[in-house]
Amino acid sequence: MESTRTFSDKLFLILKGLAMGAANKVPGVSGGVVAFVAGFYEEFIYSLKRVNSTAFKLVLNGRFKSFFNYINGRFLSLLFSGMLISYFSVSKLLDFLIVNYELYVWSAFFGMILGSIYYISKDFKDWKPTTYLALFIGAAIGLGISFMNPATQNDHLFFVFFCGIISVSGMALPGFSGSFILILLGNYVLLLVDSVNALYDTFSELIIGDFSFTRNVERLRMLKVLAAFTLGSAVGLVSFSHVLSYILKHYKSVTIASIIGFIVGSLGVVWPWKKTLFKTNPDGTFLLDSNGAQIIKNYKRYIPELNNETSLAVGYVLLGIVIVLALEFYGQKTRKINE
Repeated sequence: MESTRTFSDKLFLILKGLAMGAANKVPGVSGGVVAFVAGFYEEFIYSLKRVNSTAFKLVLNGRFKSFFNYINGRFLSLLFSGMLISYFSVSKLLDFLIVNYELYVWSAFFGMILGSIYYISKDFKDWKPTTYLALFIGAAIGLGISFMNPATQNDHLFFVFFCGIISVSGMALPGFSGSFILILLGNYVLLLVDSVNALYDTFSELIIGDFSFTRNVERLRMLKVLAAFTLGSAVGLVSFSHVLSYILKHYKSVTIASIIGFIVGSLGVVWPWKKTLFKTNPDGTFLLDSNGAQIIKNYKRYIPELNNETSLAVGYVLLGIVIVLALEFYGQKTRKINE
C-alpha cells in the first residue's frame, strides 16, 4: 500500500508539473498559481533556494547523490519533468484550443483564477492596514501590466537572456504571468512558439538520424535563442527563489496579501470578452514581425451581450471554478490520508 501511495504521489507531482507548464504558456495565467493552489508552492521555492554555494561544492567534489538529496532533487526532477512534457504536448493542445475556441478557453481560465482567489484568501485571517495596502498595490500592479502596450520582437541573445529572467516570475510569483510579460517584451512568439517548435523539430530529426539541421542557419539561430532563454530562466528562477524564501519567512502575511492582489489584477489579462488589436502601418496594413506574424498592440475589452455564446462562456467560467474547488477537495483529502 505504501509503495502504491508513493507511486501515486510521484504521478500526481508530474501531473502538477504538466499543469504548471501549460499555465506558464498561456498569457495571463501564472504557473505559480497552480503551485499555490496545489499546495506545493513553499516547498517549490525552498527547494530552489537550496541551489546555492553548498550545492555547487557538492557537485565539484563529485558527491552527486548528496547534491540530489540536498536540493530535494526527487521533487524538483518530477515537477520539471512534467513541465518539460507539457511544452511538447499539453501546451500544443492549448495553442490549438486558443486559436479555435478562444472565448471558452479564456472563460475557463478566468473561472480558475476566480476559484484560486477564493482558495488562497479563505484561510487568510491576518487582515490589517499593511496587508490591505499590500493587496491594493499587488492588484494595481497586476491591472497596470495588463493594459501596457507590447514592444516589438528582439532576438539579441542578451535581451533574450533578460527575457528568461523576467518571464520566469510567473513560476515564482503567483499572479504574474510570465507569458504575458513576454508579450509586453515583444518576444512571446519567438521564445514560446518558434524556438520551442525548432527544438521539437530537431529532436524529431535526431530520432530518425537526420542531421540536416546542422546546415540550417535559421534553425541553429532559434536553438541559440532557446538556449539563452533557458539559461536566463534558470538564473531568474534560482534568484527569485532566494528572495521569495526570505520574504516568505520574514513577511509572510504581507507576501500572501500581495500574491492575492497580483492574482486579482491578472483578471484584467484573462477577461474572456476581448478583441486583439494589432499594430498597423500608416497605410492601414498590419505591421508584421520577422516571421510574418501580426504584432499585437493590446486588447479591447468589452461587456458581452446576452446570447447562447455568452451563456456557454459563463458555463466555462463556472467549470473553471469547479476544477479549482475539486483540486482543493482532493488536496485536503490527501493531507488527511497522509496524517
